[in-house]
Amino acid sequence: MKKLNGLVSHETWASLIGMIYLGLIVNLLLVVSSLPLVVLLVTTDPLYSWPLLAIAAPLAAPGLAAAFRAFREHGEGGLGPIRAFVAGLRATWRRALLIGAAVAAVVVVLLVDVRMLASTAVAVFTVPLLGVLALLAVGVGLVALVAIAEVPTARLRDVVRAGLYLSLRRWYLTAASLAALAAQVAVFATAPALGLGLTASAALFFAWTNSRFTLRPVLDLDEKAAAQA
Repeated sequence: MKKLNGLVSHETWASLIGMIYLGLIVNLLLVVSSLPLVVLLVTTDPLYSWPLLAIAAPLAAPGLAAAFRAFREHGEGGLGPIRAFVAGLRATWRRALLIGAAVAAVVVVLLVDVRMLASTAVAVFTVPLLGVLALLAVGVGLVALVAIAEVPTARLRDVVRAGLYLSLRRWYLTAASLAALAAQVAVFATAPALGLGLTASAALFFAWTNSRFTLRPVLDLDEKAAAQA
């Protein structure tokens, strides 16, 4: 019994250390891969530099997809976090850039419309609707990035379609992921070093877990098709 308890304790500590190592490495690689966006966020006022932020934001998308690949490999006992991140970056960066650019464009258009309509008589109806659509765009983009991290060879059209449908179908998971990301933004705004060095990977891991569960119907179909082939 003592040997069993010692073995369980050792495995628990090894798992905990592995998660801490994964989080720290992913945080570091995310900062490196998203450096233009990070520099702008740290050195400028977003209220005035938002056009530059909109241009730099898509450049962070490949790093996010690579981080999701690292999370998957860790859970499956595959590649180490550095090799998994690099492999994910190499496999998904083109599609991740397209997804990031599309999400950034949609969000910018919607927020500009919000600003234009905020002082009109229809603002009470249109502003909340446009805000929800902007959040939906971010949610679909998040799920799409997780999808290409899981299946890098999937067609982008199918990824976006599945992301849109499943994000709405399992809206509660999408809302939870967006809440976690919003909390991370708040942490970064008050303590950038803490947000970049510690909490970023935790928030993304939570969002990845939710998004992966959201995609289970599609991923299960892919697994069945692969098994039949």
